[in-house]
Amino acid sequence: MDKTSSLLAKREYNTVTGLDGPLLFIENIHNVGYNELVSLTDPQGKERLGTVLEAADGMAVIQVFEGTMGLSLKDTRVRFSGVPLQLGVSKDMLGRVFDGIGRPLDKLPAPMAVERRDINGQPINPSARDYPQKFIQTGISAIDGMNTLIRGQKLPIFSGSGLAHNKLAAQIARQAKILGEDSSFAVVFAAMGIKYDVAEYFIRNFEETGALENVVLFLNLADDPPIERLVTPRVALTCAEHLAFDHGMHVLVVMTDMSNYCESLREIATIRGDIPSRKGYPGYLYSDLASIFERAGIIKGKAGSITQMPILTMPNDDITHPVPDLTGFITEGQIVLERDLSRRGIYPPIAGLPSLSRLMKDGIGKGMTREDHPHLASQLFAAYSRVKDVRALASVIGEEELTPIDHTYLDFGKHFEDRFLSQREDENRDIDTTLDIGWQVLSSLPKDELYRMTEEEIQKFYGK
Repeated sequence: MDKTSSLLAKREYNTVTGLDGPLLFIENIHNVGYNELVSLTDPQGKERLGTVLEAADGMAVIQVFEGTMGLSLKDTRVRFSGVPLQLGVSKDMLGRVFDGIGRPLDKLPAPMAVERRDINGQPINPSARDYPQKFIQTGISAIDGMNTLIRGQKLPIFSGSGLAHNKLAAQIARQAKILGEDSSFAVVFAAMGIKYDVAEYFIRNFEETGALENVVLFLNLADDPPIERLVTPRVALTCAEHLAFDHGMHVLVVMTDMSNYCESLREIATIRGDIPSRKGYPGYLYSDLASIFERAGIIKGKAGSITQMPILTMPNDDITHPVPDLTGFITEGQIVLERDLSRRGIYPPIAGLPSLSRLMKDGIGKGMTREDHPHLASQLFAAYSRVKDVRALASVIGEEELTPIDHTYLDFGKHFEDRFLSQREDENRDIDTTLDIGWQVLSSLPKDELYRMTEEEIQKFYGK
């Protein structure tokens, strides 16, 4: 900060002209910058934080993290810092729990920061990106076997209200690891708009399993200010960037629930008077989400990486809703949770056909997972697709009218869901176990139905 900015940052203003929800309007000020950090003192002398949402000549709109309740036009004092909201980063953040803007929640002092960084980081320059090609093992067969997560990828989970996405997120955070490399691995977990009991579940789960020492948690609760939700994923990614690109760690960033983030964005846009787009969301929803998701990846010449698994709940299980729809355009695939599987007690209820990992083909096969993995995954998709067709036919004409091979596929579908998709919450399957189970369920089909496998693969693995 230069000398002029330092002097201006000491000025206090009491020229507030309006309050609307979490927004504060102020005039007769020096010219300030977008996203500049603001300190407000309420009539009781307590301090609140905010950021500049809009700035013009001599005036500004400020979004207040703690909300504007209790503030008054006359007695509220405002001070501009001259810098954007920053996070003090350090490797000592591992094993700690913070609120949505990076303040400790675990009753311990704040870590000694080696640097303070602007949370509004930039997306990785495409020309500086390295192509993702390394497999990350999550220990979950439906992901590792058929929708493989690749280091540096953005792979969201599309869920619905009441489904087991929180349980799945915690399991992935506990179990995820990189095989065959002597490298440091960490998880940055950002939760937005979650209930208190869900936050307690995450903390307790990581503590009891010993995973917390390699996890950084940022928790924005449902009763926390909605404005804070817009900051939480950016704070988490700032921490992840420090661990990845300054300390050479491979970082998995899990963000739940991005739908809550988008609801907060819509709320603020409505108060500001922005012209609404689909379902009332602002027209810049796509670019706003991209500013978060595109901070994942691998940078050429850097040892570390950032992989993202954002989780979002689809309103009414509608995959065409603007939030999952736009997310799908930015990211490289999706894991879709299915309500019908959940009703039948299958965990994790990962839908076999709508789920997709677009980078999977570049991170599996000989020398990465196993030589039969690409063909096995393709055959499982094809066979399960036939199961869906047979079930649809049976619902019309009845099972007794089906052909013998149709009945064989119905049996395969049951084996696939009960043995391959389904696993315990504490069950961590390595990739060989996942692929072996895949062959076991495929062995319930005749050999001549395995048209996507080679003769050598059938000879080696079929019925074993």
